[in-house]
Amino acid sequence: MRLPPPLSDSERPRLCIGLLSGTSADAVEAALCEVTGTGGGARLRLLSHVSAPFPPDVVARMLGPQDAHSLSRLDFELGEYFARAALQVMEQAGVARSDVAAIGSHGQTMAHHPPGTTEVPSTLQIGEPSVIAELTGLPVVSDFRTRDVAAGGHGAPLVPYFDWVAFRGLQAPRALQNLGGIANVSVVGPRLDDTFAFDTGPGNMVLDGLARRATHNRLACDLDGTLSGQGRVIPELLEELLTDDFLARPPPKSTGRERYGDALVERLWTIHPDRANDLLATALELTVESTARAYETWVFPRAPDLEAMYVSGGGTRNPRLMARLEARLAPLPVRRLDSLGFPEGAKEAALFALLAAEYLVGTPANVPSATGAKRRVVLGKLTP
Repeated sequence: MRLPPPLSDSERPRLCIGLLSGTSADAVEAALCEVTGTGGGARLRLLSHVSAPFPPDVVARMLGPQDAHSLSRLDFELGEYFARAALQVMEQAGVARSDVAAIGSHGQTMAHHPPGTTEVPSTLQIGEPSVIAELTGLPVVSDFRTRDVAAGGHGAPLVPYFDWVAFRGLQAPRALQNLGGIANVSVVGPRLDDTFAFDTGPGNMVLDGLARRATHNRLACDLDGTLSGQGRVIPELLEELLTDDFLARPPPKSTGRERYGDALVERLWTIHPDRANDLLATALELTVESTARAYETWVFPRAPDLEAMYVSGGGTRNPRLMARLEARLAPLPVRRLDSLGFPEGAKEAALFALLAAEYLVGTPANVPSATGAKRRVVLGKLTP
């Protein structure tokens, strides 16, 4: 099979913008990066990062029930928000559109049904790339998950490739832990083939949903851990939640809102409608304990000489969550990703800048040891 020629020279710097709306669906994250080289020789430099919050009504519609009409409308509407964030990050950096090689847009995940959970695995991200291309005048690479799913993988996590390129240690392996809506870990060392990664369970998703319920949408999260800090863990409920079969399933594995989203929050609220802060304390402990058990069961046996856990994502801004995680995993050092010299808030958006840059030069960027795919494949689809 003859492959088409690459769209760019891997040795020339490529300016790319990464766009992401995470499982918390609260904002578009945009990162402008310069990428030089490819694969193990790739070097990435962050030039600019912005976070553009969605209006509350858009968040509510993203998290609410969908039909074909509402999903189609939301797809195009989100494309406009993503395009504005791309324009904003260029303006902040003082970079002309003509200097940018491509935009890499992950979009907003609306459905994720990986192998082992359904007869026909599938994944769906929206945020119409044609709208982004039209409003920015730039080519857009999108749909990064689908090719990995087609190759037999979960299409997630995608971040281990970025973690290996940007943060791998040359001596002991490192754990890069994301505490977004869903929590996931990448364990990276010198060789990409030794990288393994998986979703460890809920991150902030259950906490966020309960916080919205408890405050009648005044707060979108357990701000500074103040709500969970006023509650007490409900032991029997925590033990029930920890029996979830996803948590016991060996990697590769991925999950999403279908398991830890509004349906679970509704069930918890129905059981204890008068114990809001106790539910939040229990949800926080669920994140801590499911993460710790994932390390004890799957990470430590494969990486007994782990250097440290480096944490990114919204969970780093919850001091109670971070303190509990540090205590539970002691003596393993638990540090924020910033300690490696990269702002943790920009990490996931920068991932999609890197994936767009690798698409342009034809470099496969999935990690089969993490996703379960049969082979390495080039990720993404191009909208000129």
